[in-house]
Amino acid sequence: MQDKPVALVTGANQGIGLQIARELAANGYTVLVGSRNLERGEEAAKSIGADARALQLDVTDQASIAAVAERIRIELGRLDLLVNNAAISHAGRPGRSLAEILQSSRASVASLDEVRAVFETNVFGVIAVTQAILPLLREAPAGRIVNVTSGVGSLTLNADPNFPYRSGFGVVYAASKTALNAITLSFAIELESTNIKVNAAGPGFTATALNNFEGIETVEQGARNPVRVALDVNGPTGTFTSAEGPLPW
Repeated sequence: MQDKPVALVTGANQGIGLQIARELAANGYTVLVGSRNLERGEEAAKSIGADARALQLDVTDQASIAAVAERIRIELGRLDLLVNNAAISHAGRPGRSLAEILQSSRASVASLDEVRAVFETNVFGVIAVTQAILPLLREAPAGRIVNVTSGVGSLTLNADPNFPYRSGFGVVYAASKTALNAITLSFAIELESTNIKVNAAGPGFTATALNNFEGIETVEQGARNPVRVALDVNGPTGTFTSAEGPLPW
């Protein structure tokens, strides 16, 4: 077992995930760059430096998940932090504008195949990875799970007619983040008597491939809150926050 703490970040070959991995490495972590495409993961790890290594990880593939968990145990012997960052915003035609993506996610017209595909990554993938990694986290002195979510998943905010993103609350991406928030709280409740803290962290409206780069914040700004939550070893569990503070479920 190595002395340095170890973090696994899913979907870390680009965007917010890559920035989170970069900042965790800068804060003394050995960072495992989870990437569905190993070549892209290796490029990302190389850009971070010697404290990063790539792992081929498809969060929708149980065999891939199991292989990663086993490799971490054999090669490193520990895992202190899991950042469930991998996510997709849609599963339709590539290159669509954010407006088109939101239009197609309306409850009355959304493709059930697309709903299932997005939930497979954003919801079921998080459960599968967390379950596989949990035995390692239970052995850590201060285990943490950070689920990268979104304020657009808040039922309380979307029930408010004045919420600016309310019209975009569809049954694809936004609803997947609502489900992710529920999963976060479920794990937090189950694990609250252990040394593992489980929290949901929203990055804000960040310009990434997820929204066709139509967001208004940089990846550095987007990574700020997830990294803060990840590094807060003595912080609370079962929280849902943005960079501005607590968010309502």
